[in-house]
Amino acid sequence: MTGFLLRTDDVLRRRPWTTQSVGATSALLRLAANLVVFGMVYGAVLGSFGGISGERFRQVVYAALKVPLLLLATFLIGLPSFFVLNTLLGLRRDFGQAVRALVATQAGLAIVLASLAPVTAFWYASSADYAAAVRFNVLTFSVASLAAQALLRGYYRPLIERTGKHRAMLWTWLFIYAFVGIQMGWILRPFVGDPHAPVQFLREGAWGNAYVVVAELICRAFAR
Repeated sequence: MTGFLLRTDDVLRRRPWTTQSVGATSALLRLAANLVVFGMVYGAVLGSFGGISGERFRQVVYAALKVPLLLLATFLIGLPSFFVLNTLLGLRRDFGQAVRALVATQAGLAIVLASLAPVTAFWYASSADYAAAVRFNVLTFSVASLAAQALLRGYYRPLIERTGKHRAMLWTWLFIYAFVGIQMGWILRPFVGDPHAPVQFLREGAWGNAYVVVAELICRAFAR
């Protein structure tokens, strides 16, 4: 356990083993373990709004599964486009190091989320407002994402020093990740779970388009 936590600290401190090419497979497995474990920790707290007894316990389990699923699915869906763009810019030789930087950042994001779990639990204990709980978790994800961006810039620094093209790819990845992540978050909802609604893994109409829904809401607002 101590060794695992030390490895976790290494991720946040950007230790060399996280992105080195030697032993890359074992490093990626360790990073993936961090992503899954800490993602599940935050997910369990995320789904605990409204209690953890009876049927609500299923919401805790669902959310614990869905947070790492959200992070992994967003990463894997965005990766092919990122590979093509790297290839077109002549950066294919550096793609392995770039992927290791991205995976380390994903692990860091999960770790930061888990560190915010006690704050989320305190919020749940202080308020019974479901809508406020959803907004609070949007805030925690935003904070964790900003921390992950700072971590990613540090991991990407050696690549950017090698060639400025990597700076453009860094911003491209952030756009791809945000674009895919918003849609994946829409598909996988609910994460918090309304205590007055049945517990379910996916909401009805989950496969809708998040951007279409947002556009419709904006149009309705202007129509008024």
